[in-house]
Amino acid sequence: MAAANMKAVKLRIKSVQNTMQITRAMQLVAASKLRKAKERADLSKPYFQIMKETLIDISKGNTDFQSPYTKQVENNKWLYVVIAGDRGLAGGYNANLFKFMESETKGREYMVLPIGKKSVEYFRQRGVELLTEEYAEVAKISVSDCFGVAKLICDAYSKGKFGHVLLCYTDFVSMMTQTPRSSSLLPLADFELEAETEGESKQPVRDLILYEPDSETVFNAIVPEYLAGLLYTSINVSVASELAARRTAMEAATDNAGEMIEKLSLFYNRARQASITQEITEIVAGAEGN
Repeated sequence: MAAANMKAVKLRIKSVQNTMQITRAMQLVAASKLRKAKERADLSKPYFQIMKETLIDISKGNTDFQSPYTKQVENNKWLYVVIAGDRGLAGGYNANLFKFMESETKGREYMVLPIGKKSVEYFRQRGVELLTEEYAEVAKISVSDCFGVAKLICDAYSKGKFGHVLLCYTDFVSMMTQTPRSSSLLPLADFELEAETEGESKQPVRDLILYEPDSETVFNAIVPEYLAGLLYTSINVSVASELAARRTAMEAATDNAGEMIEKLSLFYNRARQASITQEITEIVAGAEGN
């Protein structure tokens, strides 16, 4: 009986060791990718903020024309652009984002433009209306793809499919902290409301710029470019957040596996010692009987 238990413990130790090798390898891969991803995210963040402030200034200085991208509309349907990961094993990265989404969409009529395999799977399983599934792999999203997404959003918004567009992503706060956030994309008037809520309201500015052929045409052509930049920045930040979450999760899994191996090894050694002691006792008892 003891021998059978020892064999089972030994197999368990071997299994945990194999798992530990996998988690350690995933931790190293995530750590190696994280450095470059963090650099891209750090370089993108100032651009993200400047884009946001620029859009606020444009919407406030919009005095000589009415763009469909700046005025409030009566359509209460929302489009959520949700940037999630392509894979799991990243701790609460995806789960926290989807939980945040549930609180954001409560009581609203909405549809989703998912970016990332996990995002597509999550909303498809729940029967949520999807604008497109074309951008299912966040790892393969390029700058040109972001321009395609921005154009798709602007075209659908102009046709009245929805009246508000909100971007949901995970912000890279630090190596240990990644926080789900949302940012308004359309209409641009929502940026002004969002800024006032955050205490960033500025004095109204006068529009002194002359446009050719006209201000509305130029403005409407620029908006998709701005949105593409915001999307690309958010994707960079989200990818860095996913890698950081995966590195942390795999590090914790590796440490837990090491602790489990220590406990199992201790149990195995005690069982082995008990088995040896029992054999010696049986030999001694047999010798004394003879």
